[in-house]
Amino acid sequence: MRRIIVCTFLTLDGVMQAPGGPDEDGEGGFAHGGWQKPTDDEEVGAAVAGWYEQCDSMLLGRRTYEIFASYWPTADPGNPFTPRMNGMRKYVASRTLTSVEWQNSTLLEGDAADAVRALKASDGGDVFVVGSGDLAQTLMRHHLVDEYRLTIHPVIIGTGKRLFAGGAVPTALEPVSVSTTKGGTVIGVYRTDGEPEYDSY
Repeated sequence: MRRIIVCTFLTLDGVMQAPGGPDEDGEGGFAHGGWQKPTDDEEVGAAVAGWYEQCDSMLLGRRTYEIFASYWPTADPGNPFTPRMNGMRKYVASRTLTSVEWQNSTLLEGDAADAVRALKASDGGDVFVVGSGDLAQTLMRHHLVDEYRLTIHPVIIGTGKRLFAGGAVPTALEPVSVSTTKGGTVIGVYRTDGEPEYDSY
């Protein structure tokens, strides 16, 4: 059984939209693109690089796929992430794409939840859901996420797409590892652990 791992960058108030640059994703009039880099540090980079060394493939929604496919094939080959991103197997969930051209990409057929359920049951290693907020929420609603790997950066944006948006399914989490960098970013790995428990003081 393969694990589905949501791996993403978040602001302190949970926004995941357009961390990488002003032009990355302006949907909804979002004007805060590029919020991650000013809060980034070497510890974050090292942690994320380590995560990617452990994953077998990526699972992407249409928008994130198109952003990545327009950048990584021509990215600086001296960047250690470039060969990793291009060489890794990519699975793409989309209701509108009819083909995917980025090397090692496969377009999933049919209902996304059913396709990911079959992917989980196949042979192979961990699968990272990168960005792809709508897809991540679909997977959460169908209890298909096994783990979250999050970097939570010390900035508040106030608007934008959130990973845990309205309607998120209540889920208990088991902390696997949590640390804070010198720059104040929380690096957290959390494993899903069924439904939350409730009690009273």
